[in-house]
Amino acid sequence: MVFTRRQVGAVALAAVSLSVGSRGVAQAGERGRTLFIAGDSTAAQKYADAAPETGWGMALPFLLGGGLRVANHAVNGRSSKSFVDEGRLDVLLDAVRPGDLVLVQFAHNDEKSDDPTRSTEPWTTYQEYLRRYLDGARARGARPVLATPVERRRFDADGNAVPTHGAYPEAMRALAREERVPLLDVTALSLALWQELGVEATKAYFNWTATEQDNTHFNPPGAIAVARLVVRELLRTRVLARHDVVRLHEDIPTSWITWPPAVAA
Repeated sequence: MVFTRRQVGAVALAAVSLSVGSRGVAQAGERGRTLFIAGDSTAAQKYADAAPETGWGMALPFLLGGGLRVANHAVNGRSSKSFVDEGRLDVLLDAVRPGDLVLVQFAHNDEKSDDPTRSTEPWTTYQEYLRRYLDGARARGARPVLATPVERRRFDADGNAVPTHGAYPEAMRALAREERVPLLDVTALSLALWQELGVEATKAYFNWTATEQDNTHFNPPGAIAVARLVVRELLRTRVLARHDVVRLHEDIPTSWITWPPAVAA
């Protein structure tokens, strides 16, 4: 489905307003730096009909301070290709200003080889589409950042956490080296975290409910844990300074995560 720029922009504006809060984030009337997220359902803002499913982008504002706000443009089901083809990258870039950050995380839906509207190949079209995000951010004086896809919850018979993204993470790592952009290796860090937690404990981080066993999407604790990984990588790569970060080593109440009513597209 192809949306008009007005339709995409309405949803994006709602996502931005939901990401601007009072706990360590600039108020909407202030215009400091903005961290834009381009991604899929693992990062996206969720609404009341999806609770308790939580995108890690929903937890990110609680870890950022210094006037840095989050504009979460990530959308369920999108790949690096479909996000562009639907005009969503154009809407995101229209809002970008010099000094902003554009964080890009895709692969979950790029991997769907049976869907030509979303599928990409790791070493060709995936990298080609990602370059459009990098070039667009740079053209507007923003800093692009690549994040390898967060890992799914999958274990083998011996209890070892198993990677699920094939060649996509390595293709992104190679592109980051070639383009000299910061890389947040969320794939490696999340896989290590799931391994540390183990088969049973990881269930408390994913969207496991009485009626659903979802090994891809997070609940509030999982979203908060992944957001911490993202922020630690932003610090490690010196994209952010220590004064940009708050509560990195503090508990964040899951009650801070909210699911507002769905907005019309």
